[in-house]
Amino acid sequence: MTINIIGIGLDGLAGLSESVRQVVKRGNLLVGNSRNLGYFSHETIPKLLLMDMVETLSELKQWLTNWERNYQTNPEVIFLVSGDPLFFDVGGLLAAQFPPDQLIFHPHISSMQLAFNRLQITWEDARLITLNNQSVDSLTQALKDGVTKIGIFTSVDYPPQAIAQLILSLDLPRVYQFWVAENLGGENERVQPYPVDRINNYQFSPLNLVILLPDLPEVINEVNLANIPSLGIPDNLFFGNTNEPELSTPRELRILALGELGLQPNQVIWDMQASPGSVSVEMARLFPNSTIYAIEKTAYGTSLIEQNCRRFQIKNVISINGEVPAILHHLRTPDRIFMGNSDNNLPEILGTCSIRLSPGGRIVVVLRTLEHLNLALEWVKYKIQSEKSWNYHLLQVQISRSFSIGNLTKFAPVNPVTILTIEHQSLFN
Repeated sequence: MTINIIGIGLDGLAGLSESVRQVVKRGNLLVGNSRNLGYFSHETIPKLLLMDMVETLSELKQWLTNWERNYQTNPEVIFLVSGDPLFFDVGGLLAAQFPPDQLIFHPHISSMQLAFNRLQITWEDARLITLNNQSVDSLTQALKDGVTKIGIFTSVDYPPQAIAQLILSLDLPRVYQFWVAENLGGENERVQPYPVDRINNYQFSPLNLVILLPDLPEVINEVNLANIPSLGIPDNLFFGNTNEPELSTPRELRILALGELGLQPNQVIWDMQASPGSVSVEMARLFPNSTIYAIEKTAYGTSLIEQNCRRFQIKNVISINGEVPAILHHLRTPDRIFMGNSDNNLPEILGTCSIRLSPGGRIVVVLRTLEHLNLALEWVKYKIQSEKSWNYHLLQVQISRSFSIGNLTKFAPVNPVTILTIEHQSLFN
């Protein structure tokens, strides 16, 4: 018994080689969905309609049993699939059900391969996802991670409109080109980009897939300040770091951190490891008479801070390019200090900050790992033992954002963190 698994495209018989056509002609049973079987309607070979894979496999095994009982010969089964049988198709299921020596694969070009070639873009580094109830979380994480190339096999339950809805609901810093490829390889083939916020205005062929590509603006324009809130600027309004597309201090965390800082007018504030400047921008807008030093060690990160300040028309943020803690000795004495990321030299940085902090000041540190939390706690406990004028408290933050896809509402977690607030006791006097 031999099962020939033949890949076929929308070009039908025209896309098959002569040798593959001969394989079909000598077959004893033709298995496939209605579209693929339709290409061979002129053939007199018995046909088995593929609808439910489990049910079809059961019918196929029963047919094989009957054939061997009646003819006592080895039949040839032709299993028609779309594109490459071993690329997100039934080839893997057949390989799990039958011995390797009974299977012969005849691959056709896959629809995803064809789509990327239509766009003339390499795709060895693309993240490929077949979208269903189980894989929605994989797509959500890929979007949050800022994966630069994503190929999505859509479905009836998750069409292009549902994917666009997901992108909009996640409030992503990264902007994507949204390409829809329809009827690839067929007469009505169409591959073109669509505005993600107006996708509901379009109708697509049932045979479609989506490709997401980076679309970062070259020019960062000013935003309309009248349309954004005084506190809690949406993440997607910031020009973010393309290597870390999910802002290190997302909107909900910024709001909590600003509350922990206890900001007041006319203060000097250090925002350390500040790229891309989202916290500095929030503080500067809330307190235009305060001075914020946005300290960042990389030139690229410093550039992002400056671009965001221009975008939000901020005048009271001073961008500082330098390493902490060395650069801190050259800045004005701070009333508040915010640290959005933690380094392994955290105790040294905290030591410098505690020396430079003005009486009654406050330090807020966002800690993302248990190791950095332990480093910080060891330092602060030692500090309290040696100098009784200090106090601290911790705030554990676990936030999930709701998003909609299709008719479902799910939650996507924001990376959990611990906020450490260190206070000088004279703050309460």
